Amino acid sequence: MEYCKLQIGCLIAVLYIIFIYIKEKQRFHMSRSFTLYDGILVIGAFCLIMDGTTAYTVNHLDQVNDILNRVLHGMFLVSIDTLIFTLFLYIMSETGYLEENKKRLLLFCVPYMLNVLVVMLGLNSLEYRVGSMSNYSMGISAYTCFIMAGVYIASAVWIFFRRWRYIQMHRRVSIFTCLLVVIGVTSYQMAVPDALVTSVGTMMIILGTYMNQEDPAMRELSRYHEEMVMGFATLIENRDDNTGGHVKRTTRYAALLAEEIQRRGYYRDILTKDYIHNLLLAAPMHDVGKIAIPDAILQKPGKLTDEEFDIMKQHTVRGGEIIRETFGRMGNEQYMEIAYQIARHHHEKWNGKGYPDGLKEEEIPLCARIMAIADVFDAVSENRCYRAAMPMDQCFDIIRDGSGRDFEPILAEAFLDMREKVVNIFVDNKR
Repeated sequence: MEYCKLQIGCLIAVLYIIFIYIKEKQRFHMSRSFTLYDGILVIGAFCLIMDGTTAYTVNHLDQVNDILNRVLHGMFLVSIDTLIFTLFLYIMSETGYLEENKKRLLLFCVPYMLNVLVVMLGLNSLEYRVGSMSNYSMGISAYTCFIMAGVYIASAVWIFFRRWRYIQMHRRVSIFTCLLVVIGVTSYQMAVPDALVTSVGTMMIILGTYMNQEDPAMRELSRYHEEMVMGFATLIENRDDNTGGHVKRTTRYAALLAEEIQRRGYYRDILTKDYIHNLLLAAPMHDVGKIAIPDAILQKPGKLTDEEFDIMKQHTVRGGEIIRETFGRMGNEQYMEIAYQIARHHHEKWNGKGYPDGLKEEEIPLCARIMAIADVFDAVSENRCYRAAMPMDQCFDIIRDGSGRDFEPILAEAFLDMREKVVNIFVDNKR
């Protein structure tokens, strides 16, 4: 047992994580669909079992059948390969690279499949060597395993740095740490083959990813926060005879437009994963200032007088103030700033003739420019107390005619190009 104490300790820790993970998913009634992280958990546990088993058998060659020993080593090496490959897919998924390159998935699998084949064919050439700390195995199978690990680790590092803007900050730190652990453990194992520290890397990957990214309790807390914001915004919308559909649709329009602009390569320094996520959370609060507008003005069925419209325009100023007062100490400064900018500036116009500050062009924060298109489109496509909804073609014409005047041309063009997706959102919300 002295040769596999480390593996047993790591396995106990991983099994505990798996137990807590399953119980938490059941507690919060989360989807039972099998995810890449589920795969990492299962493969990681199996890898630790085989690691401990082979650590024992390689030190008791006189007691273990040679064929059985080689088969067990083959299973262990393949499990390591599979874990590294699954981690590679997980990182690609987190960066959005996998979604954009689904057609190349088979190409990504080729090194893994070739390596598994070589490992199995090379089992007969495995050599058992005596080390200062433990016996260990070497041969073409082990060398191939190290090479494949190096290929996928290097590829994962390249994808990570190429796509880091597409990863949320806390996930970015977690993934980078995992990569450092994998690199460190793999390098040490190659330099000191009798150390048998592979289990430490497996445990650290599973533990770190769980704590920073996959903890069901943290995911549920985030969902509660989003629903609370959406509920509060819907409550405000109900004051002007709106059922809350406006809040949901404009949020989806804004997210869709931001993701499309990011995909087209515009504003790369701004449109990080965190920015788009915070935009999604902040969008429902764009009209929060309406809570300070009298019902007589908010629900007036006819056209507002100049004096009434001046009061109505104050919802942008009041909205910004409410955001500052309410969310100023949340700890997420970017979210608070985006929410403030959206609430105050979503009625600014590209030509500088909007309100409340008369900002023009790129003086208007990007999030507010995005929100302006989403808000205007939804406003004209829905019934209001003072007018009927416009036909869909006319709604898109308003965005087209406002390009370069009310809206940034790049954003307007992207929104118009996504007509089918926009209409789908509108139709889905009506069901």
